Amino acid sequence: MNKRSFGVLAPVVLWLSFFMVIPMLAVIFVSFMQRDNLGNIVWTFSLDNYARFFEPLYLGIYWDTIWLSVLTTVFCLLLSYPLAYYMTTLGPKAQKFWLIGITVPFWINFLIRTYAWIILLRTQGVVNSLLMDIGLISEPLQMLYTQGAVLLGMVYTFIPYMVLPIYVSLEQMDKRLLEASSDLGASRWRSFWHITLPQTKSGMMTGSVLVFVTTTGMFVVADILGGAKSQMISNIIQNQFLGARDWPFGSALSVIFVISSLVIIGLFNRALRSSYDSSKEAKA
Repeated sequence: MNKRSFGVLAPVVLWLSFFMVIPMLAVIFVSFMQRDNLGNIVWTFSLDNYARFFEPLYLGIYWDTIWLSVLTTVFCLLLSYPLAYYMTTLGPKAQKFWLIGITVPFWINFLIRTYAWIILLRTQGVVNSLLMDIGLISEPLQMLYTQGAVLLGMVYTFIPYMVLPIYVSLEQMDKRLLEASSDLGASRWRSFWHITLPQTKSGMMTGSVLVFVTTTGMFVVADILGGAKSQMISNIIQNQFLGARDWPFGSALSVIFVISSLVIIGLFNRALRSSYDSSKEAKA
């Protein structure tokens, strides 16, 4: 590495070191410590915090978190791909309009957008009032403070993270291959399955990783729309640091959570790459 490259990369390396690497090492170190009855850290090495994670309560919350994150990713993918595909069929001005419409929610405070769902989903909210007015239900439905409300809020929040990478991959794909397949008599569905979908797997993978990772660490939506009935592992970590004052256990949960997320992302990436390689071999 020459001096010029080092000078360019030095600020980035220092930034990552001070604000990501060093705090993460501190969390790992604290995760092996203990706490006293007052919540103070006792500098004694212990594996009890990691063993405590395997209690049924925390394991259940952890699997609920993974399952909810997977569902959010799948629903975002199923809803985002048709939307991104439709956007690529429009003219430049219409595409700009749709892109602005997708990014508009980012202009509004995240908490305000989340609390707006309470107005819609509560017992006397807009949805229940509308359903009762048109006669579909005779009494209000319990939609708020449920897993369904949390899933709905997650999907609404993270759809832009899925749409934009897929849209970019669709825009960058080689359109000449579609023209060639059409000239050879292939149907639109066959062209989509064998040409469009394989070329956009990178966008699907990027969007899925962004949605999954962000969802697993999101505790605000579960706290506001799920209440006490819907707890994610991020809510437990927050409570350990801010409420229970058990920093060692909260640190251990954070370390386990980061490692498991990296493993899941690696497996997902490997599965997508293997399916992509197999499709290329089938074409050959």
